[in-house]
Amino acid sequence: MLKQILNRLPKKPHKSSENRDGGSSGSSSIASTSSRSSDIASNWAGKNAASPRGLNSSSDSGLNNGNKNPLKLDVKVSEAQMVLQYEALPSFRDVSNSEKQNLFIKKLNLCCVVFDFTDPTKHLKEKDIKRQTLVELVDYVTSANGKFSETVIQEIVKMISANLFRPLTTQSRENKIVDGFDLEEDEPMMDPSWPHLQIVYEFLLRFVASPETDAKLAKRYIDHSFVTRLLDLFDSEDHREREYLKTVLHRIYGKFMVHRPFIRKGINNIFFRFIFETEKHNGIAELLEIMGSIINGFALPLKEEHKLFLVRALIPLHKPKCIPMYHQQLSYCITQFVEKDCKLADTVIRGLLKYWPITNSSKEVMFLSELEEVLEATQAPEFQRCMVILFRQIARCISSSHFQVAERALFLWNNDHIENLIKQNRKVILPIIFPALERNSKNHWSPAVQSLTLNVRKIFLDTDPELFEECLIKFQEEEAREQETKMKNELIWKRLEDMAAIKSSSNGAALVSDHS
Repeated sequence: MLKQILNRLPKKPHKSSENRDGGSSGSSSIASTSSRSSDIASNWAGKNAASPRGLNSSSDSGLNNGNKNPLKLDVKVSEAQMVLQYEALPSFRDVSNSEKQNLFIKKLNLCCVVFDFTDPTKHLKEKDIKRQTLVELVDYVTSANGKFSETVIQEIVKMISANLFRPLTTQSRENKIVDGFDLEEDEPMMDPSWPHLQIVYEFLLRFVASPETDAKLAKRYIDHSFVTRLLDLFDSEDHREREYLKTVLHRIYGKFMVHRPFIRKGINNIFFRFIFETEKHNGIAELLEIMGSIINGFALPLKEEHKLFLVRALIPLHKPKCIPMYHQQLSYCITQFVEKDCKLADTVIRGLLKYWPITNSSKEVMFLSELEEVLEATQAPEFQRCMVILFRQIARCISSSHFQVAERALFLWNNDHIENLIKQNRKVILPIIFPALERNSKNHWSPAVQSLTLNVRKIFLDTDPELFEECLIKFQEEEAREQETKMKNELIWKRLEDMAAIKSSSNGAALVSDHS
């Protein structure tokens, strides 16, 4: 009986198993500064390669319950020890050429320590030492005159990963977007650790661009995991970081040809999550800018994969409310596709019409601007395939009571290429838009819109007077029929009211008048 009771009591965890799961005591984690920093960076890069965590995350505190990141406590204790002994290393000028590589690795290990910048008064001396060391590393990589060895590349990627791959601090996004226009007015968040981050990004950029970096060797360490974590950083709220990321990723795309399909797929997945799930991401404009450059380099004929990217990702990017944040870059990408393969113009135009805004006038103006760029690269056969549904929408825009929408639609006739396409197909187009032109010229409240309408009307009149006259007669006949129908309806309603009044008076009930 006593044995059964004792067996039900909770057992004390064994110390050896606790250490095996990633916990550690303070005394066991104390070691010399240089060797320990190297071990930490090595362990972090090897065991946490799939997790975008820095060495010193402000959100990581306490013991490791759940064993998700077994090195967290170890890292923090070791960092405290390293900060106590954090001293500057000799300059590269003070050592012989044979010792420079070893010194370079030591400096990389020294820079693996990540400081807390939330308190500006903390570790000022150590932060300055690290900043000076990072600057020396940038100079060393820039002036390198020999191929980087595999050991050096491994240490470089370790240091970069320790500094860059961290949890991003974000402001609350609740109620942040109102019709997609308030993001510009929000104060952009600046990362307090940027004085170090900027130099690390510069170091990475110089390393990737250096002719001494062997792509075949470096691709083992700048691998898919590295690229994925780099893509995750594009959601940073600091625009300075996103600008560096844009340049770095573009250089990686150019140098590591083996990673190109993976990078495109990674960007594609970010777009999918943004379009269909979150509609919240800070780096869409920068990613589209990269894609614009990539699309520009596509070989002809275009692969089916690239056409699917256009249909499944780029065209649906017109849907989110915050499109003003990235529309310029999106429009460039779309136009690049049409310029590469003019047969895609019909697909693009139909895609634009699918997502055409109904109540958002400023978004409608952007769509009309993009439409002009697409039409400028469109040839006659593709134009003829979609001109009917296209000019039904343009007719609605011309009739818009919002003067900017009506003006932007009428400005299409200022483009010579578009005007020629319209003239060649006037027998189809003019009957569609003629009612909108006639009503605008007489009834629109904006004098500017009336003036532009008269100019467009005159173009058609000068080009084909007979067709214009036919459309005018048809319009007048339709107007007369509409007026006749309206009068008949009014007479019917008047007759019904009279009958109702007579019936009501005969029954002695009071007829309630609608007139006040």
